[in-house]
Amino acid sequence: MMAADFIFERNARTTRMAILLALIYVVLIGAVVVLDAAIWLVGGLALLTLPALWDFYNSSAAGLCLSDRALQWHSGRRQGELVLAEIDHMQLDTRWDFSVRARAVLHNKKRVQLPFEATPPHRTFEKALETRGIRVKRNHFAFF
Repeated sequence: MMAADFIFERNARTTRMAILLALIYVVLIGAVVVLDAAIWLVGGLALLTLPALWDFYNSSAAGLCLSDRALQWHSGRRQGELVLAEIDHMQLDTRWDFSVRARAVLHNKKRVQLPFEATPPHRTFEKALETRGIRVKRNHFAFF
């Protein structure tokens, strides 16, 4: 029996991101107006938001498709594909910030890191991998 393709898509242009960026800029402007914060300091903090603002403007997309034959992913201009027969196991690492990073460990011991923004929620991804017979190893609170 063949499992249906597991497809995950994520877009950077979301209402949540718009609200978050607007909130950050309101706080920064408020710091200048109300607290008389130094412009150079607030400007430096505003520069840190430029990558998120650029992704929001471009509406960058990321995603992953897991079929019975291959694992494909894309993130912006990057993309990749692995045939499932090449994969020895998938490793899901929980970081100290509670984010989960996924990497494919191939039979030749080579490791292929999936882009974080293209990685689906770890519990559903783990179930989809196990449905296709791919072993999953979990590492909690890894540094690497």
